[in-house]
Amino acid sequence: MREWWLQVGLLTVPLIAVYLHIPPPKLSPALQSWRSSGSYFTFQNRNIFYRDASGAVGSSDIVVLLHGFPTSSYDWCKIWEGLTQRFNRVIALDFVGFGFSDKPRPHQYSIFEQASIVEGLLDHLGLLNQRVNLLSHDYGDTVAQELLHRYEHNTTGSVLINSLCLSNGGIFPETHHPRLIQTILKDGGLLSPIITRLSNYFFFARGLLQYINQRRKHRDRWVGALQSTSVPLHLIYGPLDPVNPHPEFLQLYKQVLPMSTVSVLDDHISHYPQLEDPLGFLNSYLNFINSF
Repeated sequence: MREWWLQVGLLTVPLIAVYLHIPPPKLSPALQSWRSSGSYFTFQNRNIFYRDASGAVGSSDIVVLLHGFPTSSYDWCKIWEGLTQRFNRVIALDFVGFGFSDKPRPHQYSIFEQASIVEGLLDHLGLLNQRVNLLSHDYGDTVAQELLHRYEHNTTGSVLINSLCLSNGGIFPETHHPRLIQTILKDGGLLSPIITRLSNYFFFARGLLQYINQRRKHRDRWVGALQSTSVPLHLIYGPLDPVNPHPEFLQLYKQVLPMSTVSVLDDHISHYPQLEDPLGFLNSYLNFINSF
């Protein structure tokens, strides 16, 4: 038995060593185009990637898109063109640690920092004194909640929020069910450094997943911001979501936030509704925007 495990170990070690030195794959043409259409600004010595597209001439409305974990602003690619036909400006960024933005390590990633980066971007673009519509997903929902809290408390330099649309995020820690890989990385333990290293930069730092613990710690602050706001509020929900499962999540959402309107997409739509059903997602969002 001991010899068998020794042989497996001798075989595994060089394979892992080879794997860890494989260069990352080249960007697809679509991703290359996405990056070339964007720009960078500097926030606290970090380079942050963003896209800022001019859209509908007859509109003065601005929409800011906040992506989820562990992806990037490219999550919005399938509805980007549709948004530019409705909004005067469509703005999206890659949070620090994601996409084409800097990925410092070690680094204490936090929702508060990401919210400040959004404020920094709008300040960079000269838009802090203009009202914007926030459209968020997953991790971005929590960033939006922090931005809403700052807006409701008249924090200096806060984003002026015209409306907020959330989608498939862990708004309530009690109905959020992270995947096994997220739980392992979040809580640490013996497997965490191994999985972090082997997961090819998506989970390069366990600190990125501390937002799950932050949601629990700051639940009253972030859920309270949604409960007390007079900002038009909407939810677009893919009901097959294993992270925020139906009907548990939706029942609590409607109970806690009865003033919010809700769009539930088709039964087969899951955690990434803007990618799985871009037309349904876009129509739901524009119906919300056009309703006030």
